[in-house]
Amino acid sequence: MKKILVVDDEEPIRRLISDILEMEGYDCVTAGNAKEARTCLEQHNFQLILSDINMPGESGLDFMRYVFKKYKDIAAIMVTAMEDPQVAEAVFEIGVYDYITKPVSRSSVLISVANALNRRDLEISNRSYRDGLEKMVAERTISLEQTMAQLRKAMQGIIHTISLTVETRDPYTAGHQKRVADLAKAIALEMALTDEAVEATYLAGLIHDLGKISIPAEILSKPGKLTQNEFNLIKDHPQTGYDILKDIEFHAPIALMVLQHHERYDGSGYPGGLSNSQTLLESRIIAVADVVEAIASHRPYRAALGIDIALKEISKGVGTLYDPDVAKVCLNLFAGNRFTF
Repeated sequence: MKKILVVDDEEPIRRLISDILEMEGYDCVTAGNAKEARTCLEQHNFQLILSDINMPGESGLDFMRYVFKKYKDIAAIMVTAMEDPQVAEAVFEIGVYDYITKPVSRSSVLISVANALNRRDLEISNRSYRDGLEKMVAERTISLEQTMAQLRKAMQGIIHTISLTVETRDPYTAGHQKRVADLAKAIALEMALTDEAVEATYLAGLIHDLGKISIPAEILSKPGKLTQNEFNLIKDHPQTGYDILKDIEFHAPIALMVLQHHERYDGSGYPGGLSNSQTLLESRIIAVADVVEAIASHRPYRAALGIDIALKEISKGVGTLYDPDVAKVCLNLFAGNRFTF
């Protein structure tokens, strides 16, 4: 049974309305003003309120604003002594379903009440459906995010494994890819790249020399100067790395970063002779990090030259071999002691 609160300062009006409704099976409670009505709201669970607009003390409109703020599932109909478009606009604006004018008629009361209750039930049903849908979407989103996190973790594990595999082929430069990745990540962070771009730069740095897996170990560890043919084999490693990685669906163009890490700003690099505008920013970051680490560290054919010599090389190649913005950030990182191998 629907419970209805009838609020009107005129006793005959509220009695008439409650009698009409009770004859149709509704359970009615009456109140002579907003203060009494507030007390009734605390004592009963109403589905609908019929309230006069003009009452002594708190007006019907102010009372309904209080109701809608505290009781979101209660429908409301206003009762007024005059049919005024401005009054209608005011009641609809605060969320009232309908209004009826005095003197009230049985048919107008019953039709308005039935429509208001039906609309209330529909809105509650729709809200429940939306809440359920939002909950389902939230749950599925969390599940998807967890799955993506697991996939990212698995991908990172695979990349680390690949990186270690490359190092077994080139033990004299063990740790090179990890150090390049660390520096590349620091540069990417300093340049305020997105989180995804920073992660991709780091992962590409970890496997940027993957293509060296196809180069004979005796060439990789040769203590003397390479012949031209041997150097040509070395120059193939970005393309080889790309060919290995290109069909893997990474969340970022990691294969392309690997392919481009020996390209140079002025187009003098390899394997494609691409200039700055033709390469990814992440590739240009890895290129700078690769040169710094390679010069600063030990190689089979020479002792480590140190970080100062490495940074001088970067300074000398700004704007020709290396992206000026990337080079500047790299130099500032070391100058400010914000990065060290």
